[in-house]
Amino acid sequence: MQLQQKQLWCHLPNYSYSLSPFLSLTLAKQDSFACSLHITYIKSCFHLQAMAAGKEIFHKMKESVKEKVGLGASDSADSGKGKSKMSKQITHGFHLVKGKAFHEMEDYVVAKFKEVDDNELGLFAIFDGHLSHEIPDYLCSHLFDNILNEPNFWQEPEKAIKKAYYITDTKILDKASDLGKGGSTAVTAILINCQKLVVANVGDSRAVLSKGGVAKPLSVDHEPNMEKDEIENRGGFVSNFPGDVPRVDGQLAVARAFGDKSLKMHLSSEPYVTVEIIEDDAEFLILASDGLWKVMSNQEAVDSIKGIKDAKSAAKHLSEEAVARKSSDDISVVVVKFH
Repeated sequence: MQLQQKQLWCHLPNYSYSLSPFLSLTLAKQDSFACSLHITYIKSCFHLQAMAAGKEIFHKMKESVKEKVGLGASDSADSGKGKSKMSKQITHGFHLVKGKAFHEMEDYVVAKFKEVDDNELGLFAIFDGHLSHEIPDYLCSHLFDNILNEPNFWQEPEKAIKKAYYITDTKILDKASDLGKGGSTAVTAILINCQKLVVANVGDSRAVLSKGGVAKPLSVDHEPNMEKDEIENRGGFVSNFPGDVPRVDGQLAVARAFGDKSLKMHLSSEPYVTVEIIEDDAEFLILASDGLWKVMSNQEAVDSIKGIKDAKSAAKHLSEEAVARKSSDDISVVVVKFH
């Protein structure tokens, strides 16, 4: 964006010298003072036009990315919010913080409401990449589309989600030469017409619902030790080195993920899927990457934001609390408030 603005500022004033009949007349009369004043006037006009054009370009770029967020700068933080058109009391907010590792931000977020025919869908997701920011970025752009393109989505959303996860992972593996060797965990939540919540996950990004102040997990952490038999049946192994977490083939700390082509024979991308009907005692939903869950329990997270009405402020508070508790990983949080 800075480069585009600089180009507007540099080129438009230069072009202005050939546009004014008054300037040509002034030059013909060799009136250097008037010429100087008019050049200044022309430059000012085009500077103002360039600033307006630059702002318009920036606004359009901002609108085009506000539904998909991915950060790469070493000291970046980003946040945003939105609300349902079907039920004004349902709002969402998100906040991301770059971790201390010397690589690009690998957490990506989706948080938006989408109208489909006469229905409204709330689409929320955390994609936490490992050794990759390309794969979580790809998931941001494609996973929900693949889910909604399944013909049985409205009748059998659980089956549609499982199939779409499989199709998306297959495409990621086919594109491994472009997307790289890494992978990504995922937690997705689809709120259908503000009433039905369908949550799916692979890996250790987590979804937690607050019901009457009590934390209810809507996802499962896919830890290698919990799926040791399945991994070994596929020909892999789970390492348990002192001072380290269990890892698939001594490498990956989750048993399910998108990508990871070199380990895929021993990994699964089948999601855990659950359906929750949103009733009056459902207060809010938290989606977050393991940068939060490494330092906070489900109940601690719920208790931490139960008094914060604004969803964006709640997401930011959780992220900042994780940093205060010495989380060094990338941290991404989405909060959906139901009332």
